[in-house]
Amino acid sequence: MHDLRHTHASLLIMDGVPVKVVSERLGHANVAFTMHTYQHLLPGMGAAAARQFAALLTAHTR
Repeated sequence: MHDLRHTHASLLIMDGVPVKVVSERLGHANVAFTMHTYQHLLPGMGAAAARQFAALLTAHTR
């Protein structure tokens, strides 16, 4: 059961579901616990967010 729960959370995070939402689905009292547990999934997400933000800036400055 634990593996299924971990896979569920991992897939949601990798698909871009906000960590707050995943944390609530898992019943964690604190989002920080979810972040700590699944932080190995987040490294590339920062670069992706930066690219997405740059694209938004470009689109809105034209």
